[in-house]
Amino acid sequence: MTMQTVSLNRSYGGTQGVYKHASRETGTDMVFSVYVPPHPEGAKLPVIWYLSGLTCTHANVTEKGEFRNACAELGLIFVAPDTSPRGEGVPGDPAKAYDFGLGAGFYVDATQAPFDRHYRMWSYVTAELPELIAAQFPVDSRRQSILGHSMGGHGALTAALRHPDRYRAATAFAPIVAPSRVPWGIKALGGYLGDNKQPWRQHDAVALIEDGAKFADLLVDYGDADPFLTEQLRPELLKAACDTAGIPLTLRRQAGYDHSYYFISTFMTDHLRWHATRLKA
Repeated sequence: MTMQTVSLNRSYGGTQGVYKHASRETGTDMVFSVYVPPHPEGAKLPVIWYLSGLTCTHANVTEKGEFRNACAELGLIFVAPDTSPRGEGVPGDPAKAYDFGLGAGFYVDATQAPFDRHYRMWSYVTAELPELIAAQFPVDSRRQSILGHSMGGHGALTAALRHPDRYRAATAFAPIVAPSRVPWGIKALGGYLGDNKQPWRQHDAVALIEDGAKFADLLVDYGDADPFLTEQLRPELLKAACDTAGIPLTLRRQAGYDHSYYFISTFMTDHLRWHATRLKA
């Protein structure tokens, strides 16, 4: 499993890298970033996976997330993949909308043409990229956790609920908790998976919980000034599902915050400390 180094920068005593590799799942080159904190030679470190939101690449959180100081202090590797395949021959939204296609892979394996050839982001972020990271970086694969923002919050929650033995912690910023019930999700799941809504349930956190999925505990932050809160995010649906299923959920309403990286970066250290406590237990 080979990869190409795009850039390396020193930060807080560790190394922020950006890398590229040829993906077997997407059939394209994929770019991702990895921060490795300072550590003793030969040490194996816990790893946090960060899934980004609509229109983003690896670069948004890498440049704006303000995670490196905390990761250096806590000894956490931080991995940020892209949100979709890209390149020649990769189809986007026919109407060139921002919420489908390029930058909007929704962390599913598409079954509908023409997207099924390249849009295999579920297998990429839960199987292929973890194999590559384990082979190339000093990670302890027994200590993994996952978080994400918006569309990536959807991906993080569904990954945790479907792989509760793999991830020791799961948190989200402003996640799309019930994509089967909101415009962003209905468009994406219908376009990638087809009109039969049964397969959608495997990519819907609320539906997964309703169908019996469990996780030890969850942390979710959202801003009450988020313009997408009422129509697209709907955190109250996650709370109701967790209450019914007996899943501990810390749901925090942050006054005055919106959907941006100003919001994410403000609470990033809180989330990383939550993860570190569980990763090192």
